[in-house]
Amino acid sequence: MLRAEVELTVPFHDIDLLNIAWHGHYCKYIEIARCAMLDKIGYGYMAMKDTGYVWPIVDLQLRFIRPARFEQRIIAEAQLVEYEYRMKIKYRILDAETREVLAKGHSIQAAVSAVSGEMCYASPPVFLEKLGIKIEAP
Repeated sequence: MLRAEVELTVPFHDIDLLNIAWHGHYCKYIEIARCAMLDKIGYGYMAMKDTGYVWPIVDLQLRFIRPARFEQRIIAEAQLVEYEYRMKIKYRILDAETREVLAKGHSIQAAVSAVSGEMCYASPPVFLEKLGIKIEAP
């Protein structure tokens, strides 16, 4: 299945008073991994919009296991695990050196017509084609 990982270094401006990465920044880290994953198939956000669909996040869950710290090298992983009716992506944030899991979770995105604003109840054919899935005519 489609997967990507990116290495990042926790910057000073992501640190809170406890000297750890503020929890809201983890959304940014997984977004970077999600974009890298979708870019692999040529279906980044601008490509989505150009094909007539947008994919808002309708659910996001993160579980924090260990804190990330200033200047720590981390890896953000994204893996597509469902694609037929929605896009479900699993994430892990890891220490780059030890591969210890710092956080994990998933997001769910639903396809929406950019023209009508209507939610699609199945993934659009253009997305399935980008994944290399053959679409059978009815």
